Amino acid sequence: MKKLLYISVLSLLLFSSCKSKRNLVASLPQQVIKTDTTQLADTVGLPSSLSPMLTFDQSDLRNIHRQEVTRAPKKKKKEEPVKIQKEIVQRGTKITTKTIHVSSAYKGVSRIKEYDFTHRDVPASFEGFRIAFVSDLHYQSLLKERELNDLVRLLIDQKADVLLIGGDFHEGCQYVPPVMAALAKVKTPMGTYAVLGNNDYEACYDDIVEEMNRYGMHLLEHKVDTLRRGNEQILIAGVRNPFDLARNGKSPTLALSPDDFVILMTHTPDYAEDVSIANTDLVLAGHTHGGQVTLFGLYAPIVPSHYGQRFLTGLKYNSAHVPMIITNGIGTSQKAVRMFAPAEVVMIVLHQLKN
Repeated sequence: MKKLLYISVLSLLLFSSCKSKRNLVASLPQQVIKTDTTQLADTVGLPSSLSPMLTFDQSDLRNIHRQEVTRAPKKKKKEEPVKIQKEIVQRGTKITTKTIHVSSAYKGVSRIKEYDFTHRDVPASFEGFRIAFVSDLHYQSLLKERELNDLVRLLIDQKADVLLIGGDFHEGCQYVPPVMAALAKVKTPMGTYAVLGNNDYEACYDDIVEEMNRYGMHLLEHKVDTLRRGNEQILIAGVRNPFDLARNGKSPTLALSPDDFVILMTHTPDYAEDVSIANTDLVLAGHTHGGQVTLFGLYAPIVPSHYGQRFLTGLKYNSAHVPMIITNGIGTSQKAVRMFAPAEVVMIVLHQLKN
């Protein structure tokens, strides 16, 4: 009797539910919720024989197939052609540079700046010719005896073919003999050539000339000397006191042949802009100390040049497009301090431009 009562109640509930939803049509069956019918029957107190009646019909789900979405293929990005940078050859010249840090091996010198200088006028016999260039020693400023000895050792280790010096040797006449004696230890096949700086003209000029003569060094004051290998040659010219343009405003290179390879030494790079230096292929200069104290090497508050930052340091060009290598030098003036303007030796290796 009790089972019959349960069946009657369920029949009425099912009938009323079907009647209220007969107008609703589903295109797809709703999500199937799997229910433990045995547990449900026990919960409501129904006998377990009625559990099959509470199982949802899932037969329609078997015919549902997942439709894969087809997407349009992605368009391949066009690969941009690789731009090949051409080496610019200006006035028959090609120059590359690299920096070698040496402060751990040679006290007082932070780096070697090496330039491979390729030019159409370099004779074949001078292929690979090595030039050492130093300037602004200002001996007994930041450069003391130990640092000077390490500089000499570095120059000897470079095995240069010629040593060029750009002036400002000292910070007092008593220091001229020892600095010259130290530099005389650097022996090269072509010898040592020098110009003088403003310090050298202001004081101790006679002492410097005497010491250079003692050691066979060549002082180029508006003079030109010839370096020979076999039947071929290159020319080294030097400027006398480049700050006195009234006397020295005519470059010693003007009388030279444009077919010769000519290196011009001047203490200040301003000279190469102030006057014509026709027939010059490369200028070597110092004096600026690279600013000596700079803001991360990008800007120097004080530059001893009336062209400001233009000729601060490194490879520059004058208005006639003549290349200039301007060194930071070794020592210091005024204050014995350098900041982001490392002391350096310049090495230049010559090559003949064949094309």
